[in-house]
Amino acid sequence: MNAELAKIKLLLLDVDGVMTDGRIIYDNDGGETKAFDVKDGHGLKLVQRAGIQVGIITGRQSAIVTRRAAELGIELVYQGVKDKRLPFSEILEKLSLAPEEVAYVGDDIVDLPVMRQVGFAATVADAMDEVKLHADMVTKRSGGRGAVREICDFLLKESGRWPSVTLHYFED
Repeated sequence: MNAELAKIKLLLLDVDGVMTDGRIIYDNDGGETKAFDVKDGHGLKLVQRAGIQVGIITGRQSAIVTRRAAELGIELVYQGVKDKRLPFSEILEKLSLAPEEVAYVGDDIVDLPVMRQVGFAATVADAMDEVKLHADMVTKRSGGRGAVREICDFLLKESGRWPSVTLHYFED
C-alpha cells in the first residue's frame, strides 16, 4: 500500500482531453457534442464508493459537462475557469483539505499550476510533453479513451481501497 495515495480524499479532473478525447463537435444547429467513456464513469463511481470525492475544473462552459457530472453524482463542478488555482483554493477551504490530500488529472499547460501543488498529479498518454514532465503518473490510454479509469483503478489499488469496493463483483 502506498501511504501517500492512501491520504487522497479528492480527485479533481479537467474535462477536455482528460474525460473526453479533446474534440468538440458542432452541428449545423449550433449544438455541441462530446464523447465520454463509460469505463471512466464506472471508475469514478468506484472511487466515490471508496470515500474519495470527485470534482471537475474546466476552462470551457458546457451543458454537456453539467449533465455528465450530474449522472456521476459529481457536485464540485467549476466551468469556464481561466485560472484553475482559484477554484482549487476554494475547494480546499470548503472541504478543509490540504493540497497533499488531492489528486489532479490534467493534460495541458493550463493544468500545471494545480498539478504542481497536489499530492498526486496524473496525466493522459496524449497530454502535452510539458505536462508529462510534472506528472506522477502518465496513463497508457489517451484522454476520453479509458485514461480516467486507469487512474481510478491505480489510486484504488495502490491506496489499498480496491478490495473493499470491488469484492462484491468477485463473490459467488
